[in-house]
Amino acid sequence: MPILTKLTEHLDASGVRYEVRTHGTAFTARGVAAAEHIPGSEVAKVVILRSGAEFMMAVLPALYKVDLTQLRHLTGRPELHLASEEEFTGLFPQCEAGAMPPFGNLYGLPVWVDEPLSRQPEIVFNAGTHTQTVHMAYADFARLVKPRVASFGKSED
Repeated sequence: MPILTKLTEHLDASGVRYEVRTHGTAFTARGVAAAEHIPGSEVAKVVILRSGAEFMMAVLPALYKVDLTQLRHLTGRPELHLASEEEFTGLFPQCEAGAMPPFGNLYGLPVWVDEPLSRQPEIVFNAGTHTQTVHMAYADFARLVKPRVASFGKSED
């Protein structure tokens, strides 16, 4: 089952209002923001990290990058590092590489959200492809995913 189908079934069953949009191909969260003509602060970038055999999802605004030192401190995992695409591709078989939605709970992964993203009224994220996104209220996302929220992002600029 494609992840978009699984995701929309999950959202529908949870009574969540959302919108699926299609845009031109975009391979980065900044590219998604540009393609959809929305602020990068609303677009969630998903970064996969690894500590030993365990993976986790970090979700932050498109305009930020992970401060690994801070996230290592927050998680208590000094060996935490960015996972390579080769390391995590098998975790998301229904998704195009790098287009996984921030629903780590659908994959058994813990999710950490960067605090500035949690202040957004709406969250926009890839829906398993580089041409589709889901738009939904951040409050609904937080209710369903139950992420840990902390400050671990830093501006890429």
